[in-house]
Amino acid sequence: MPDNLFIPSVDLRIGSLEEYNRRQKEKAASRHAKPKARPCITISREYGCTGYPTAELLRDILMQRTGEEWVMIDRAIVEEVAKRHNLSQEILQTLGENNRLLSEILATFSSRWKSNYDYFLPLSQHVVALAEQGNVLILELGGAIVARHLEHSYHFRIFGSEPFKIATLARRLNIEEEEAEKLMHRQQKVRDRFTKDFLSQDGRDPALYDMLFNNDRCSSDRIAHTIADFVLGRAA
Repeated sequence: MPDNLFIPSVDLRIGSLEEYNRRQKEKAASRHAKPKARPCITISREYGCTGYPTAELLRDILMQRTGEEWVMIDRAIVEEVAKRHNLSQEILQTLGENNRLLSEILATFSSRWKSNYDYFLPLSQHVVALAEQGNVLILELGGAIVARHLEHSYHFRIFGSEPFKIATLARRLNIEEEEAEKLMHRQQKVRDRFTKDFLSQDGRDPALYDMLFNNDRCSSDRIAHTIADFVLGRAA
């Protein structure tokens, strides 16, 4: 069973992204000096942990505390953006034809990534472009690896015990715990294989992250507030 039953609506988040880009263009038109770099935050999670609720809470907190628009990005959003030519072109305006950052990132990826160039290059272009604009939360997508070259990027990972993740999946998807356990192991293998095969990294490596959160002991609310305090304190 897919877990998109509890993922926020793509249409709603695309609307948020369009509003974000509109405000970015207005700010750019009124600026004369080079703008201060704004934070990019990436959140990685073990399958079954509360990544989406945490990211949504964090976005609300950041918008309230900064008075600026923030946008949450995941694979579904990036793929939808790639389909919408006008929005895609607006985002990619931040990238030059020979973007050094994107070249550095692609150079570190495996040959398997490069063999799927036509699919993964557009995705990576959008992720890098949005990360460079800042005020962006990147959920999954190997964000800690893709955006690690950015000076103003901050990376976090949520992990949990198997009983916690199984119970969370069973409750949120309304399935039996036995089915939830099978789903958890199957989907975690897919994620681990992606970061290993395509990004040439182990997404579980703690060295990739600024902070790790134990979901058994830390609620989405606690994690979101802690991340906001850390990032805004560092970015001040």
